[in-house]
This record gives sequence, C-alpha cells and structure tokens, in this order.
Amino acid sequence: MEINEQLKAALAELRKSEPRKFKQTIDLIVNLQKFEVKKTPVNIFIKIPHKSKDKKIAGFFEAKSDLIDTITEMDFKKYNDKKKLKSLVNKYDFFIAQAKLMPKVATVFGRVLGPAGKMPSPQMGIVLNADQKSIDELREKINSSMRIRTKEASIKIAIGKEDMEDEEIIENAMAVYNELLKALPRDKENIKNVEVKFTMTKPIKIKIR
Repeated sequence: MEINEQLKAALAELRKSEPRKFKQTIDLIVNLQKFEVKKTPVNIFIKIPHKSKDKKIAGFFEAKSDLIDTITEMDFKKYNDKKKLKSLVNKYDFFIAQAKLMPKVATVFGRVLGPAGKMPSPQMGIVLNADQKSIDELREKINSSMRIRTKEASIKIAIGKEDMEDEEIIENAMAVYNELLKALPRDKENIKNVEVKFTMTKPIKIKIR
C-alpha cells in the first residue's frame, strides 16, 4: 500500500478517537536507523503546502516596527538578565534580525537562541532592511516552512491540526517525508519506520517498505 494511502487510513482511524476540548496537533514521527546524529546531523527548512498556524515571530531591528514585535538594540542590555532572556525565547517560535545587528544578537542572545534552534539564520531569518516588503516576505516564508533538526534518532514534526482536511495533512506529511529522504545520507535505508498520531492518541505505524 502506498504511503499516502496508509496515511489516509491512519487519519480515519485517529479521527475515531475520543474528542478533546482543544484542536489536537497531528505529529509525524520518523524513526531513524544506521544513522549517527553527531556525524551527519540534519538541519533543514522544508516548505509545506498547507500551513496549520501562524508562528509567533519577533525581530531584532535598529528601530521599532509596527508589523512585528521588535527588540531594538536599545533593549538588548535588559536581556543580560537570564530570566528575561529565557522567557523571551520561550514566547516566540521564530526570530528574525537585521543583518548588521547579527554580531550583537549572537553575543547577547546566542547562548539561549542557539540551543533552542531559534537563532536567525541566512536561510530563513536575516533581512538587510527592516522594511515592510522584506518583513512581509520573510513572515510568509516562515509560516509556510518548518525546520527539522536531528537531535536524536527519532524526529517528531507537527504537520497540521485535526481541523484540517485529510488531503492537506497528507500533502504536508509527504512534503516532509520526501525532503527528509533527500537530506538523509542513505536515503530510505536510514528510515526504520514512520508513525502518525494526534496529541492525545497512540501512534499508528506506516510501513515504508
């Protein structure tokens, strides 16, 4: 059975589970094998066809922006306080920055943003000018992308919410799976199995071979 057919059957099964008082997230879990996380780490951005939610984004800019929550250079010194720094990093999903501020951003925020995987990067989070067009374009790009970093031999990725159409969830899952295959050193050989689950359900296995 094709993977997308299996996903369709799995989603039908998951939808029979007890309804919850919140919209559950749908997770795709990819379990890896014959893969050394430290030797060949995967760190990629994947464009997905259907966004499930807008991400909370903040910007490190020289001047305040009306378009986005802004941390200006003047604000940097208050983040020497570890508690304030931690709560800032937890509050936002994504950070973007003006290129000329990046050295200072790295110095002040790098120790917490780096390990959290939220450091502005050239692929996705750095703009030359903090003008409306640049911010809007980057925001759109961020909201229709997801980042995958391997920290262990199992990757869990939120591919949608339960109120999305099955077709949209399946298209997101396939986009993630296909891009991940390209990024893994040994392609499908590195994948042990794939599972799909709702927040509160047990996972359902998808056979890939």
